[in-house]
Amino acid sequence: MTRPFLLGLTGSIGMGKSTTAAMFAAEGVPVWDADSVVHRLYSAGQPAAQAIAGRFPQVMAPDGGVDRSRLRALVAADPAALDWLNATVHPLTAADRAAFIAAHRTAPLLLLDIPLLFETGADALCDATLVVSVPPEVQRARVLARGVSSADFEMILARQMPDTEKRRRATYVIETLTEEGARAAVRALLKDLRSDHA
Repeated sequence: MTRPFLLGLTGSIGMGKSTTAAMFAAEGVPVWDADSVVHRLYSAGQPAAQAIAGRFPQVMAPDGGVDRSRLRALVAADPAALDWLNATVHPLTAADRAAFIAAHRTAPLLLLDIPLLFETGADALCDATLVVSVPPEVQRARVLARGVSSADFEMILARQMPDTEKRRRATYVIETLTEEGARAAVRALLKDLRSDHA
């Protein structure tokens, strides 16, 4: 039985990962977005929100969902909380991903948009991996322009695998300095993948 070709997409904060994922979607590729799944799991009544409420009630919003700013503050103050959070949320996101792949089993290609692709070992599920990248000074300028503080940026970077290591491990690398260049690179990659795995 044939199955979809699984392309794992990742990139550090500010590298253009979400924009690149949207380009694949615009080309007709079904995209599984780990971040949006976590957002959903953190909403009221969802299993992750219920588990977090039992362990860290102080980070809950009045509507029963997780207050992400309170959760970030908790993780910054208590690194062990992040380990518990990952152990709790990771199996839920993995189940959602498996359901997505099963639901799209007749598609020739699926994009799995996973910020911590290499860090969590999810690259082992993929047939190929794609890293989006820009020079460090461009990355920093993009992130700070979003209103993220320098301290928060450094904390996020410290938790992510360095860009140089991601690029070394990747099957493909796309530079996202310009939207036009990134879109052209996405289309070229899709053309190659579709001809190789038709």
